[in-house]
Amino acid sequence: MGDSINPEFRAAIDAKLDSLIGRFYSDVPNSRHMMETRELNKEFYKRHTIETILRIRLRRVIDALVVHHFAKNDPRLAKQWAGYTEEEMLHDALFVKDLERLGVSREYIYSQEPFLATKLLQGYLYYVLENEGPLGVICYSYSIEYSSRKMQPQWISNLESLLGKEQLHGARTHVDYDVGEDHSQFVWNFLMSTAKMPTDEVRIYRHIETVFGLLCAYFQELSQATIAGQGHSAELVSRVPIAAVQAAGGLVASK
Repeated sequence: MGDSINPEFRAAIDAKLDSLIGRFYSDVPNSRHMMETRELNKEFYKRHTIETILRIRLRRVIDALVVHHFAKNDPRLAKQWAGYTEEEMLHDALFVKDLERLGVSREYIYSQEPFLATKLLQGYLYYVLENEGPLGVICYSYSIEYSSRKMQPQWISNLESLLGKEQLHGARTHVDYDVGEDHSQFVWNFLMSTAKMPTDEVRIYRHIETVFGLLCAYFQELSQATIAGQGHSAELVSRVPIAAVQAAGGLVASK
């Protein structure tokens, strides 16, 4: 894959992501559940996997729009992002198979309405793509590739010990593929190829912090809907945007 473009800035962004991951684990309720628990809440795990599947389905539409943007402005970059998108396009099927092994049907998975936090994340990506260009979407991709590489192996190892390796075959295949293909390196260099303006480094920090806030809000929504047993009450839904803003500003409530 070659060397990183602008390695000093990458080191700074990676340090920022490490600090955000630390805040996630320290501030967001039940954020360590899948990594550490010996008494798994299966509804928490199942719903998280359903949201992962729905995000992949929604994300591939956004990635197609990124390809469309570059097809008009830089065909070389369009080809590169199309190749990355092709590799990620059908990975929802890996997670579907995991859930099917636990008795959750494909029809049930795809009939579910995404969480509000998931919709807010998609809305943010659409907004920045339409009004600022693809930088924010690529920042999201790098954040996910980096944090998955840091977090998912620990989560999966614990879940394998609780559910069995066969039940996590799809999740393990997904993370091993991303690490083996070094997707984080590719996305970083692609991000640096699209960051042209002096203000882009500031925008990258802003996008990463906003995405972090939305993902923290998602985990709070997930925790309240499953472990806390609140379902999707109006009160819970009304708190999601507030949680996103608080998390992005470093004010995540611990309860």
